Amino acid sequence: MKHIIQQVFHSGKFIVGFSIFMALLLVVIVYPLIIRGDPLEIIGQGTFFPPGIYVSSYDSINSPITYILNLDDAATKRIANKLSNDDRLAIKEWLVADGIPDTQIDTSDITSLLDLWEKNYDPNKNFPGMTYARQRYYQRVNTSIQGILSSSGAIIAVQDLQTGTLQQTGIVNQSDYVNISNVANVRVLPLGTDNFGRDVLKELVKATGVSLVIGLVAGSIATLIGLTLGLLGGYIGGFVDDIIMFITNLFTVIPGIVLLILISFSIGQEKRGAVLIAVVIGFTAWVWTARAVRSQVISLRNRDHVNLSKLSGHSIVHIIVADILPYIASYVVMAFILQIASGILAEASLSILGLGPRTSDVPTLGLMMNWAMIYEAEILGKWWAYFPVVVVIALITFSMNLMNTGLDQVFNPALRD
Repeated sequence: MKHIIQQVFHSGKFIVGFSIFMALLLVVIVYPLIIRGDPLEIIGQGTFFPPGIYVSSYDSINSPITYILNLDDAATKRIANKLSNDDRLAIKEWLVADGIPDTQIDTSDITSLLDLWEKNYDPNKNFPGMTYARQRYYQRVNTSIQGILSSSGAIIAVQDLQTGTLQQTGIVNQSDYVNISNVANVRVLPLGTDNFGRDVLKELVKATGVSLVIGLVAGSIATLIGLTLGLLGGYIGGFVDDIIMFITNLFTVIPGIVLLILISFSIGQEKRGAVLIAVVIGFTAWVWTARAVRSQVISLRNRDHVNLSKLSGHSIVHIIVADILPYIASYVVMAFILQIASGILAEASLSILGLGPRTSDVPTLGLMMNWAMIYEAEILGKWWAYFPVVVVIALITFSMNLMNTGLDQVFNPALRD
């Protein structure tokens, strides 16, 4: 056993695949211990917050310590943040349509551009060919750039409860800065939020763990059923083998995904839990394992050591377990690894179709893809809602295929160096 393990870990492909898989498993185990809380907790009132660091505006204004920084490019960045290059081109487009010569408009000179805009823009003007949506866009641009060149600070005022008038309590100058460590409430969202306003990273870690459990349960069931039927059919043969092969061929003719869809639909949304879906996948994914194990057993059942065991009077169970199973153990392990990956992909396929585990229970990788598709994340360009899920699924299947290839190189004489 020690020699076999050493051989396995001398395979470069196995080591790479094993390292990727263990890294994912480590994140799944450690991250929830550091970042606690319900992965399905709604923290944002809105959809698809982009990745970044979110700082409370209220706490920033009321920070106990402020610092004065005089940065040369602060005003430029402030203007660029409010007035993008597309907005400048839109302003130029409107001014040209209003009759201003193109040569008099310089989009790089903010002061002159805004001066022309302020003198000529009329929100009620509508040029030929201008749609209502475009007119509204110009109005929004006009609103956003009000006071953009002002160098005065923002006044903080509160309402007097007795008179109802606003009274100035402070002023926030453009050169005032706050150290993020002095802000009371800061939330880091490395992958933003999803369509429900939930932390995508926390949800992704939990979903990865649940999907791995689904793959493990489904892979275990499929491998156990396939191994049992393959051993019995291959060794006993005859009528038993005919019955087993009839059932196997029946499942082969009917595509597995069709069976999954029919069974999942018949169960109903409220009863579909993660474990139940895993069991359903396992009971529909054993076919190719059974056929492969049967062919291996047929080649082994007439070997000398098996015939000797028969002559010694050993039972069928003893012969299968002691004389045949050890010779195909490596193949069973490889089949089990592939069954786990297949189980994860099968769950993702079901969930994308809306037939996965119930959405109010726990997240899975497939459910996250389903939510992103329903709320059109790919159309809206909200990549963080679906792309990390695709990457995780790809990493899991890639790592397991690498491990399987590495094991095949170790145990298959035809592939050894």
